[in-house]
Amino acid sequence: MRFRSTRAPTNDAATHSFREAVFQGLAPDGGLYHPVETPDLRQPLENLPGPADFVTVAEETASRLLSPELDGSAVRRIVHRAFPFSPKLRRIDDSRLLLELFHGPSYAFKDFGAGFLACCMEELLRSDDRRAVVLVATSGDTGSAVARAFYGKENIQVVILYPSGRVSHLQEKQLTVLGKNITSLEVAGAFDDCQRMVKEAFMDPELRRRLTLTSANSINLGRLIPQAFYYLYAWLLMRPIPAERWFFCVPSGNFGNLTAGVYAWRWGLPVGGFVAATNINDVVPEYLEVGTFAPRPSHRTLSNAMDVGNPSNFERLQAVFGGDWRRMAAEIRGRVVTDEETLKTMEEVKREFDLFLCPHTAVGWLAAARELQTSSGPQKGEGEQAVILATAHPAKFRETVKDATGCEPELPEGLKEALELPKRSIPMEADLAALKRLLLERFG
Repeated sequence: MRFRSTRAPTNDAATHSFREAVFQGLAPDGGLYHPVETPDLRQPLENLPGPADFVTVAEETASRLLSPELDGSAVRRIVHRAFPFSPKLRRIDDSRLLLELFHGPSYAFKDFGAGFLACCMEELLRSDDRRAVVLVATSGDTGSAVARAFYGKENIQVVILYPSGRVSHLQEKQLTVLGKNITSLEVAGAFDDCQRMVKEAFMDPELRRRLTLTSANSINLGRLIPQAFYYLYAWLLMRPIPAERWFFCVPSGNFGNLTAGVYAWRWGLPVGGFVAATNINDVVPEYLEVGTFAPRPSHRTLSNAMDVGNPSNFERLQAVFGGDWRRMAAEIRGRVVTDEETLKTMEEVKREFDLFLCPHTAVGWLAAARELQTSSGPQKGEGEQAVILATAHPAKFRETVKDATGCEPELPEGLKEALELPKRSIPMEADLAALKRLLLERFG
Protein backbone atom coordinates (compact mmCIF):
# COMPACT_ATOMS: atom_id res chain seq x y z
CA MET A 1 0.00 0.00 0.00
CA ARG A 2 1.21 3.49 -0.90
CA PHE A 3 0.19 6.83 0.60
CA ARG A 4 -0.22 10.44 -0.58
CA SER A 5 -0.77 13.77 1.14
CA THR A 6 -4.37 14.97 1.37
CA ARG A 7 -3.15 18.24 -0.14
CA ALA A 8 -1.44 16.69 -3.16
CA PRO A 9 -3.29 16.61 -6.51
CA THR A 10 -5.02 13.29 -7.13
CA ASN A 11 -3.02 12.85 -10.33
CA ASP A 12 0.29 13.37 -8.49
CA ALA A 13 2.46 10.35 -9.23
CA ALA A 14 4.55 10.84 -6.09
CA THR A 15 3.58 8.42 -3.34
CA HIS A 16 5.13 7.38 -0.03
CA SER A 17 5.79 4.12 1.79
CA PHE A 18 4.31 3.14 5.15
CA ARG A 19 7.70 3.69 6.75
CA GLU A 20 7.88 7.24 5.37
CA ALA A 21 4.33 8.03 6.46
CA VAL A 22 4.93 6.71 10.00
CA PHE A 23 8.15 8.63 10.64
CA GLN A 24 7.18 11.86 8.90
CA GLY A 25 3.79 11.93 10.62
CA LEU A 26 2.66 15.03 8.77
CA ALA A 27 3.35 15.36 5.04
CA PRO A 28 5.87 18.08 4.03
CA ASP A 29 3.07 20.20 2.50
CA GLY A 30 1.15 20.17 5.80
CA GLY A 31 -1.36 17.57 4.66
CA LEU A 32 -2.11 14.16 6.13
CA TYR A 33 -1.07 10.89 4.55
CA HIS A 34 -3.92 8.75 3.28
CA PRO A 35 -4.06 5.48 1.31
CA VAL A 36 -3.87 5.67 -2.46
CA GLU A 37 -5.22 2.15 -3.09
CA THR A 38 -8.49 0.61 -1.91
CA PRO A 39 -7.79 -3.13 -1.49
CA ASP A 40 -10.76 -5.46 -1.03
CA LEU A 41 -10.31 -7.29 2.29
CA ARG A 42 -13.78 -8.77 2.48
CA GLN A 43 -13.12 -12.15 0.89
CA PRO A 44 -9.83 -12.89 2.72
CA LEU A 45 -11.45 -12.13 6.06
CA GLU A 46 -14.60 -14.12 5.26
CA ASN A 47 -12.38 -17.10 4.42
CA LEU A 48 -10.53 -17.12 7.76
CA PRO A 49 -10.90 -20.57 9.37
CA GLY A 50 -13.04 -20.94 12.49
CA PRO A 51 -14.70 -18.22 14.56
CA ALA A 52 -13.07 -14.81 14.33
CA ASP A 53 -10.57 -13.77 16.98
CA PHE A 54 -9.17 -10.26 17.04
CA VAL A 55 -5.45 -11.04 16.75
CA THR A 56 -6.06 -13.20 13.67
CA VAL A 57 -8.16 -10.46 12.05
CA ALA A 58 -5.48 -7.87 12.86
CA GLU A 59 -2.67 -10.04 11.50
CA GLU A 60 -4.51 -10.88 8.29
CA THR A 61 -5.50 -7.25 7.70
CA ALA A 62 -2.04 -5.82 8.46
CA SER A 63 -0.39 -8.41 6.22
CA ARG A 64 -2.69 -7.55 3.31
CA LEU A 65 -2.17 -3.80 3.73
CA LEU A 66 1.55 -3.59 4.60
CA SER A 67 3.17 -6.51 2.76
CA PRO A 68 5.82 -6.70 1.39
CA GLU A 69 7.15 -3.62 3.18
CA LEU A 70 6.62 -5.51 6.45
CA ASP A 71 7.07 -9.25 5.94
CA GLY A 72 4.94 -11.89 7.62
CA SER A 73 7.25 -12.45 10.58
CA ALA A 74 7.48 -8.69 11.29
CA VAL A 75 3.69 -8.32 11.16
CA ARG A 76 3.24 -11.25 13.53
CA ARG A 77 5.72 -9.77 16.03
CA ILE A 78 4.04 -6.36 15.88
CA VAL A 79 0.47 -7.66 16.21
CA HIS A 80 1.17 -10.10 19.04
CA ARG A 81 3.12 -7.48 21.02
CA ALA A 82 0.55 -4.75 20.39
CA PHE A 83 -2.62 -6.68 21.23
CA PRO A 84 -2.52 -8.71 24.45
CA PHE A 85 -6.11 -7.42 24.79
CA SER A 86 -9.18 -7.53 22.55
CA PRO A 87 -12.39 -5.61 21.87
CA LYS A 88 -15.62 -7.13 23.20
CA LEU A 89 -18.98 -6.94 21.44
CA ARG A 90 -21.72 -6.82 24.07
CA ARG A 91 -25.41 -7.04 23.21
CA ILE A 92 -27.58 -4.72 25.31
CA ASP A 93 -31.04 -5.24 23.79
CA ASP A 94 -32.65 -6.08 20.45
CA SER A 95 -31.43 -2.93 18.75
CA ARG A 96 -28.18 -1.94 20.51
CA LEU A 97 -24.74 -3.44 20.97
CA LEU A 98 -21.66 -1.94 22.60
CA LEU A 99 -18.28 -2.52 21.01
CA GLU A 100 -16.18 -2.21 24.17
CA LEU A 101 -12.77 -0.79 23.29
CA PHE A 102 -11.51 -0.06 26.81
CA HIS A 103 -9.90 -3.35 27.81
CA GLY A 104 -6.32 -2.25 27.06
CA PRO A 105 -3.65 -0.84 29.40
CA SER A 106 -5.01 2.74 29.51
CA TYR A 107 -8.69 1.67 29.42
CA ALA A 108 -9.54 3.58 26.23
CA PHE A 109 -9.90 2.82 22.52
CA LYS A 110 -6.67 4.70 21.77
CA ASP A 111 -4.75 1.65 23.07
CA PHE A 112 -5.33 -0.15 19.76
CA GLY A 113 -3.73 2.50 17.57
CA ALA A 114 -1.03 3.53 20.04
CA GLY A 115 0.04 -0.04 20.77
CA PHE A 116 0.33 -0.96 17.10
CA LEU A 117 2.17 2.24 16.22
CA ALA A 118 4.65 1.85 19.10
CA CYS A 119 5.49 -1.71 18.08
CA CYS A 120 5.77 -0.71 14.40
CA MET A 121 8.15 2.12 15.20
CA GLU A 122 10.30 -0.04 17.46
CA GLU A 123 10.50 -2.71 14.75
CA LEU A 124 11.38 -0.22 12.00
CA LEU A 125 13.86 1.76 14.11
CA ARG A 126 15.67 -1.41 15.11
CA SER A 127 16.21 -2.31 11.46
CA ASP A 128 17.27 1.28 10.60
CA ASP A 129 19.44 1.83 13.69
CA ARG A 130 17.76 5.21 14.27
CA ARG A 131 16.22 7.20 17.14
CA ALA A 132 12.94 9.13 17.00
CA VAL A 133 11.11 11.79 18.99
CA VAL A 134 7.34 11.26 19.09
CA LEU A 135 5.37 14.49 19.54
CA VAL A 136 1.69 14.15 20.42
CA ALA A 137 -1.18 16.45 21.44
CA THR A 138 -3.98 15.02 23.56
CA SER A 139 -7.46 16.07 24.63
CA GLY A 140 -7.54 13.21 27.12
CA ASP A 141 -7.21 9.54 26.28
CA THR A 142 -4.61 9.76 23.50
CA GLY A 143 -1.92 10.90 25.92
CA SER A 144 -2.42 8.09 28.42
CA ALA A 145 -2.61 5.48 25.66
CA VAL A 146 0.56 6.77 23.98
CA ALA A 147 2.41 7.00 27.30
CA ARG A 148 1.58 3.38 28.14
CA ALA A 149 2.23 2.05 24.65
CA PHE A 150 5.62 3.75 24.19
CA TYR A 151 6.90 3.46 27.76
CA GLY A 152 10.32 1.79 27.70
CA LYS A 153 10.37 1.35 23.91
CA GLU A 154 13.90 1.31 22.51
CA ASN A 155 15.23 4.34 20.59
CA ILE A 156 12.03 6.39 21.12
CA GLN A 157 11.43 9.54 23.19
CA VAL A 158 7.83 10.72 23.64
CA VAL A 159 6.66 14.30 24.32
CA ILE A 160 2.96 14.74 25.18
CA LEU A 161 1.18 18.12 25.11
CA TYR A 162 -2.09 18.39 27.03
CA PRO A 163 -4.35 21.37 27.89
CA SER A 164 -4.02 22.44 31.52
CA GLY A 165 -7.23 21.92 33.48
CA ARG A 166 -9.07 20.37 30.52
CA VAL A 167 -8.46 16.68 31.08
CA SER A 168 -9.87 14.64 33.94
CA HIS A 169 -7.77 14.11 37.07
CA LEU A 170 -7.36 10.44 36.25
CA GLN A 171 -6.44 11.11 32.61
CA GLU A 172 -3.81 13.59 33.76
CA LYS A 173 -2.37 11.07 36.19
CA GLN A 174 -2.15 8.41 33.51
CA LEU A 175 -0.16 10.58 31.12
CA THR A 176 2.14 12.24 33.67
CA VAL A 177 3.31 9.54 36.11
CA LEU A 178 5.60 7.34 34.04
CA GLY A 179 8.79 9.34 33.42
CA LYS A 180 11.72 7.52 31.77
CA ASN A 181 11.28 8.14 28.01
CA ILE A 182 7.93 9.97 28.48
CA THR A 183 7.87 13.79 28.90
CA SER A 184 4.51 15.49 29.63
CA LEU A 185 3.93 19.19 28.88
CA GLU A 186 1.03 21.00 30.60
CA VAL A 187 0.02 23.69 28.08
CA ALA A 188 -1.76 26.89 29.10
CA GLY A 189 -4.51 26.65 26.50
CA ALA A 190 -7.04 24.36 24.81
CA PHE A 191 -6.48 21.12 22.89
CA ASP A 192 -6.60 23.08 19.64
CA ASP A 193 -3.56 25.04 20.89
CA CYS A 194 -1.71 21.79 21.59
CA GLN A 195 -2.60 20.43 18.17
CA ARG A 196 -1.51 23.68 16.48
CA MET A 197 1.87 23.58 18.27
CA VAL A 198 2.45 20.01 17.13
CA LYS A 199 1.62 20.86 13.51
CA GLU A 200 3.85 23.95 13.62
CA ALA A 201 6.72 21.86 15.03
CA PHE A 202 6.45 19.43 12.12
CA MET A 203 6.61 22.32 9.67
CA ASP A 204 9.65 23.93 11.34
CA PRO A 205 12.74 23.41 9.11
CA GLU A 206 15.27 23.39 11.97
CA LEU A 207 13.34 20.82 14.00
CA ARG A 208 12.90 18.61 10.95
CA ARG A 209 16.62 18.86 10.20
CA ARG A 210 17.91 18.16 13.72
CA LEU A 211 15.37 15.59 14.95
CA THR A 212 13.63 12.50 13.60
CA LEU A 213 10.30 13.99 14.61
CA THR A 214 7.03 12.11 14.27
CA SER A 215 3.60 11.93 15.89
CA ALA A 216 1.40 9.41 17.65
CA ASN A 217 -1.80 11.40 17.18
CA SER A 218 -4.32 10.14 14.68
CA ILE A 219 -2.58 12.45 12.21
CA ASN A 220 -0.08 9.55 12.06
CA LEU A 221 -1.38 6.94 9.67
CA GLY A 222 0.34 4.20 11.65
CA ARG A 223 -2.07 4.85 14.50
CA LEU A 224 -5.13 5.20 12.31
CA ILE A 225 -4.84 2.00 10.25
CA PRO A 226 -5.01 -0.43 13.22
CA GLN A 227 -8.20 1.23 14.42
CA ALA A 228 -9.82 -0.19 11.28
CA PHE A 229 -9.11 -3.67 12.63
CA TYR A 230 -11.85 -3.60 15.26
CA TYR A 231 -14.47 -2.45 12.76
CA LEU A 232 -13.65 -5.46 10.61
CA TYR A 233 -13.64 -7.72 13.68
CA ALA A 234 -17.09 -6.45 14.72
CA TRP A 235 -18.43 -7.08 11.23
CA LEU A 236 -17.31 -10.72 11.34
CA LEU A 237 -19.17 -11.11 14.64
CA MET A 238 -22.26 -9.40 13.15
CA ARG A 239 -22.32 -11.44 9.93
CA PRO A 240 -25.59 -13.31 10.63
CA ILE A 241 -27.32 -9.91 10.37
CA PRO A 242 -27.61 -8.39 6.85
CA ALA A 243 -25.16 -5.52 6.50
CA GLU A 244 -27.81 -3.00 5.49
CA ARG A 245 -29.65 -3.60 8.78
CA TRP A 246 -26.98 -2.21 11.13
CA PHE A 247 -24.64 0.78 11.49
CA PHE A 248 -21.75 2.02 13.61
CA CYS A 249 -22.27 4.96 15.95
CA VAL A 250 -18.93 6.63 16.72
CA PRO A 251 -18.30 9.23 19.47
CA SER A 252 -16.18 11.75 17.56
CA GLY A 253 -13.78 14.59 18.37
CA ASN A 254 -10.71 14.68 16.15
CA PHE A 255 -12.47 12.17 13.86
CA GLY A 256 -9.66 9.63 13.67
CA ASN A 257 -11.90 6.84 14.96
CA LEU A 258 -14.60 7.51 12.39
CA THR A 259 -12.03 7.90 9.61
CA ALA A 260 -10.65 4.46 10.48
CA GLY A 261 -14.17 3.04 10.12
CA VAL A 262 -14.58 4.73 6.75
CA TYR A 263 -11.25 3.24 5.64
CA ALA A 264 -12.51 -0.21 6.68
CA TRP A 265 -15.66 0.42 4.64
CA ARG A 266 -13.53 1.38 1.64
CA TRP A 267 -11.60 -1.85 2.09
CA GLY A 268 -14.70 -4.04 1.91
CA LEU A 269 -16.48 -3.70 5.27
CA PRO A 270 -20.19 -4.21 4.53
CA VAL A 271 -22.22 -1.91 6.79
CA GLY A 272 -25.30 0.26 6.50
CA GLY A 273 -23.52 3.50 7.38
CA PHE A 274 -21.99 5.54 10.17
CA VAL A 275 -23.25 8.06 12.71
CA ALA A 276 -20.80 10.73 13.87
CA ALA A 277 -21.83 11.51 17.45
CA THR A 278 -20.41 14.76 18.81
CA ASN A 279 -20.90 17.05 21.76
CA ILE A 280 -21.64 20.75 21.10
CA ASN A 281 -18.34 20.99 19.19
CA ASP A 282 -20.33 20.19 16.08
CA VAL A 283 -18.40 21.50 13.06
CA VAL A 284 -18.61 18.15 11.23
CA PRO A 285 -22.34 17.50 11.85
CA GLU A 286 -22.90 21.06 10.65
CA TYR A 287 -20.90 20.31 7.49
CA LEU A 288 -22.88 17.13 6.88
CA GLU A 289 -26.07 19.14 7.16
CA VAL A 290 -25.26 22.22 5.06
CA GLY A 291 -22.01 21.49 3.18
CA THR A 292 -19.94 24.24 4.81
CA PHE A 293 -16.94 23.46 7.02
CA ALA A 294 -16.48 26.25 9.56
CA PRO A 295 -13.84 25.42 12.21
CA ARG A 296 -13.97 27.49 15.40
CA PRO A 297 -12.58 27.50 18.94
CA SER A 298 -13.67 24.47 20.93
CA HIS A 299 -16.04 24.61 23.90
CA ARG A 300 -15.31 22.74 27.10
CA THR A 301 -17.71 19.86 27.83
CA LEU A 302 -18.08 16.77 30.02
CA SER A 303 -16.96 14.60 27.08
CA ASN A 304 -13.61 16.38 27.04
CA ALA A 305 -11.76 14.09 24.63
CA MET A 306 -14.22 15.27 21.96
CA ASP A 307 -13.67 19.00 22.59
CA VAL A 308 -12.19 19.74 19.16
CA GLY A 309 -13.16 22.76 17.09
CA ASN A 310 -11.01 21.99 14.04
CA PRO A 311 -10.71 18.21 13.68
CA SER A 312 -7.59 17.37 11.69
CA ASN A 313 -8.90 14.10 10.25
CA PHE A 314 -11.63 15.96 8.40
CA GLU A 315 -9.02 16.36 5.63
CA ARG A 316 -8.85 12.59 5.27
CA LEU A 317 -12.63 12.26 5.12
CA GLN A 318 -12.71 14.88 2.39
CA ALA A 319 -10.01 12.95 0.50
CA VAL A 320 -12.03 9.73 0.71
CA PHE A 321 -15.16 11.40 -0.66
CA GLY A 322 -13.39 13.63 -3.16
CA GLY A 323 -14.49 16.80 -1.38
CA ASP A 324 -18.15 16.01 -2.16
CA TRP A 325 -20.19 16.66 0.98
CA ARG A 326 -23.28 15.00 -0.47
CA ARG A 327 -21.36 11.76 -0.95
CA MET A 328 -20.05 12.00 2.59
CA ALA A 329 -23.49 12.76 3.99
CA ALA A 330 -24.90 9.72 2.20
CA GLU A 331 -22.67 7.46 4.32
CA ILE A 332 -22.27 9.50 7.53
CA ARG A 333 -24.93 11.29 9.56
CA GLY A 334 -24.09 13.75 12.33
CA ARG A 335 -25.79 13.83 15.72
CA VAL A 336 -25.13 16.44 18.43
CA VAL A 337 -25.60 15.82 22.17
CA THR A 338 -25.42 18.43 24.95
CA ASP A 339 -23.89 18.00 28.42
CA GLU A 340 -27.36 17.98 29.99
CA GLU A 341 -28.44 15.20 27.62
CA THR A 342 -25.21 13.31 28.31
CA LEU A 343 -25.84 13.27 32.08
CA LYS A 344 -29.47 12.27 31.60
CA THR A 345 -28.44 9.41 29.29
CA MET A 346 -25.88 8.12 31.79
CA GLU A 347 -28.51 8.12 34.53
CA GLU A 348 -31.15 6.40 32.39
CA VAL A 349 -28.80 3.68 31.15
CA LYS A 350 -27.63 2.93 34.70
CA ARG A 351 -31.22 2.76 35.96
CA GLU A 352 -32.57 0.67 33.07
CA PHE A 353 -29.62 -1.63 32.31
CA ASP A 354 -27.48 -1.34 35.47
CA LEU A 355 -24.69 -0.21 33.15
CA PHE A 356 -22.18 2.60 33.63
CA LEU A 357 -21.21 4.67 30.57
CA CYS A 358 -18.39 7.17 30.26
CA PRO A 359 -19.64 10.56 28.99
CA HIS A 360 -18.22 9.95 25.49
CA THR A 361 -19.99 6.62 25.15
CA ALA A 362 -23.17 8.25 26.49
CA VAL A 363 -23.00 10.75 23.61
CA GLY A 364 -22.82 7.78 21.23
CA TRP A 365 -25.67 6.00 23.00
CA LEU A 366 -28.10 8.90 22.66
CA ALA A 367 -27.03 9.61 19.08
CA ALA A 368 -27.70 5.97 18.21
CA ALA A 369 -31.10 6.08 19.93
CA ARG A 370 -32.08 9.08 17.85
CA GLU A 371 -30.86 7.44 14.67
CA LEU A 372 -32.83 4.28 15.42
CA GLN A 373 -35.97 6.38 15.87
CA THR A 374 -35.73 8.17 12.53
CA SER A 375 -36.65 6.85 9.13
CA SER A 376 -34.02 8.92 7.34
CA GLY A 377 -30.82 7.48 8.81
CA PRO A 378 -28.35 5.03 7.25
CA GLN A 379 -30.89 2.28 8.09
CA LYS A 380 -34.52 2.23 7.01
CA GLY A 381 -37.28 -0.07 8.21
CA GLU A 382 -37.82 -2.39 11.15
CA GLY A 383 -35.15 -4.37 12.97
CA GLU A 384 -32.32 -1.86 12.66
CA GLN A 385 -29.36 -2.29 14.99
CA ALA A 386 -26.67 0.08 16.20
CA VAL A 387 -23.14 -0.90 17.17
CA ILE A 388 -22.08 1.87 19.57
CA LEU A 389 -18.36 2.29 20.14
CA ALA A 390 -17.70 2.33 23.91
CA THR A 391 -14.55 4.39 23.87
CA ALA A 392 -13.41 4.58 27.51
CA HIS A 393 -13.88 2.80 30.82
CA PRO A 394 -16.45 4.71 32.90
CA ALA A 395 -14.10 4.67 35.90
CA LYS A 396 -11.87 7.16 34.06
CA PHE A 397 -14.65 9.72 34.65
CA ARG A 398 -15.73 8.88 38.17
CA GLU A 399 -16.78 12.41 39.11
CA THR A 400 -19.03 12.80 36.07
CA VAL A 401 -20.46 9.29 36.47
CA LYS A 402 -21.26 10.02 40.13
CA ASP A 403 -22.89 13.34 39.24
CA ALA A 404 -25.08 11.55 36.70
CA THR A 405 -25.94 8.33 38.54
CA GLY A 406 -25.29 8.96 42.23
CA CYS A 407 -22.69 6.21 42.47
CA GLU A 408 -19.15 5.51 41.29
CA PRO A 409 -17.90 2.64 39.12
CA GLU A 410 -15.19 0.47 40.62
CA LEU A 411 -11.66 1.40 39.65
CA PRO A 412 -9.64 -1.24 37.76
CA GLU A 413 -6.27 -2.03 39.36
CA GLY A 414 -4.31 -0.21 36.65
CA LEU A 415 -6.15 3.03 37.35
CA LYS A 416 -5.70 2.67 41.11
CA GLU A 417 -1.95 2.41 40.59
CA ALA A 418 -1.86 5.60 38.48
CA LEU A 419 -3.65 7.61 41.15
CA GLU A 420 -1.06 6.68 43.75
CA LEU A 421 1.96 7.90 41.73
CA PRO A 422 3.23 11.51 41.70
CA LYS A 423 2.46 13.79 38.74
CA ARG A 424 5.46 14.71 36.54
CA SER A 425 4.76 17.50 34.08
CA ILE A 426 6.37 20.68 32.74
CA PRO A 427 4.20 23.85 32.49
CA MET A 428 4.42 25.52 29.06
CA GLU A 429 2.93 28.50 27.26
CA ALA A 430 0.94 27.81 24.11
CA ASP A 431 3.57 28.88 21.59
CA LEU A 432 5.98 27.10 19.27
CA ALA A 433 9.08 28.94 20.53
CA ALA A 434 8.80 27.40 24.01
CA LEU A 435 8.20 23.92 22.58
CA LYS A 436 11.06 24.23 20.11
CA ARG A 437 13.47 25.34 22.82
CA LEU A 438 12.61 22.33 25.00
CA LEU A 439 12.89 19.84 22.13
CA LEU A 440 16.28 21.06 20.99
CA GLU A 441 17.70 21.31 24.53
CA ARG A 442 16.60 17.79 25.42
CA PHE A 443 16.92 15.86 22.18
CA GLY A 444 18.75 18.03 19.62
